[in-house]
Amino acid sequence: MTYCLHLAHCYPSHMSIYGDRGNVIALEQRCAWRGIALDVTPIEPGDAVDWSSFDLAFFGGGQDSGQALIVQDLFERQRAGFCAAIEADLVLLAICGGYQLLGNYFLTHTGERLPGLGILDLHTVGGKQRLIGNVVVEATFGHGPPVHLVGFENHSGRTYHGPGVRSLGQVVVGHGDNGEDGVGGSVYRNTYGCYLHGSLLPKNPQLTDHLIRLALQRRYGSEAKLTPLEARLEMHAQQTMLKRLLPRRFFRL
Repeated sequence: MTYCLHLAHCYPSHMSIYGDRGNVIALEQRCAWRGIALDVTPIEPGDAVDWSSFDLAFFGGGQDSGQALIVQDLFERQRAGFCAAIEADLVLLAICGGYQLLGNYFLTHTGERLPGLGILDLHTVGGKQRLIGNVVVEATFGHGPPVHLVGFENHSGRTYHGPGVRSLGQVVVGHGDNGEDGVGGSVYRNTYGCYLHGSLLPKNPQLTDHLIRLALQRRYGSEAKLTPLEARLEMHAQQTMLKRLLPRRFFRL
């Protein structure tokens, strides 16, 4: 059986910093190596979008200026369809700015309260000091043992979770969502959000394949199987970073 998936790349002209576009490239390539046709549609301000046609979506990070250019379109044109698709288990990866916009609100460091889409039960508070550096999150998704996800963070917002989301994982190295409680990212239905740039998916093929598997099963049913795929170079890069960053007592092959 030939599988076909459709991916929405949200605002790539404005929300794609720190290598975030590489997440879409990784999804495309790991699908192509398996013979899965992945059609990628960029979503830009002013576009009419049928969100029910998509299996996957990616929403990257952006500078404040980039977010300002897309936020009106996101709220006025895309909000209803986008949120409905998330509630219908659209497989979504959101990084940094895209992640923040899915929450309830953003309280800037000057005290201005900016509304979010409210689809994720979290909020963000702006800080005066940026949280920057390599980050490792011990995450659990799908089946199997925990996985160490590696990435790079650079954000001034501190994101705090409510009871409506669960943590993607525990921060082992770095700051994570807020630098205080050790939370690294969140999960709601098939939506995964975090601050891991770098980009995330090329460095972490376990998560890439998990997202593809979710999309296949959503589209074709639980009987859809993801063909095993070699990831020697990707895992070598991941393990090299882990050896550099983790104390020996934490490191797991």
